[in-house]
Amino acid sequence: MNITTDIQSMTAFRRNPAGFVKQLKKSKRPIVLTVNGRAAAVIQDSESYQHLLDTAARADAQEGIRQGIEDATKARLRPARQFFTEFEAAHGIQR
Repeated sequence: MNITTDIQSMTAFRRNPAGFVKQLKKSKRPIVLTVNGRAAAVIQDSESYQHLLDTAARADAQEGIRQGIEDATKARLRPARQFFTEFEAAHGIQR
């Protein structure tokens, strides 16, 4: 992050939003917008945001896999049939 270009006031953004969009597309770095000297919002280009979402989704999937492996290692498993029987009984679902 470059504090001289990547931290800007909301007023500066309002004066020249097209310039900010151009900067975002060129630098691929987010910009922190401030109000009264305090961070208020972060803006970034759509491609970088999509990359962030994709990375978060992969990390979430990897964490789910890690937890599943841990459950299997610690024998915290039960057959699916048993789970569904218990679930249906707990929620009053009849087949």
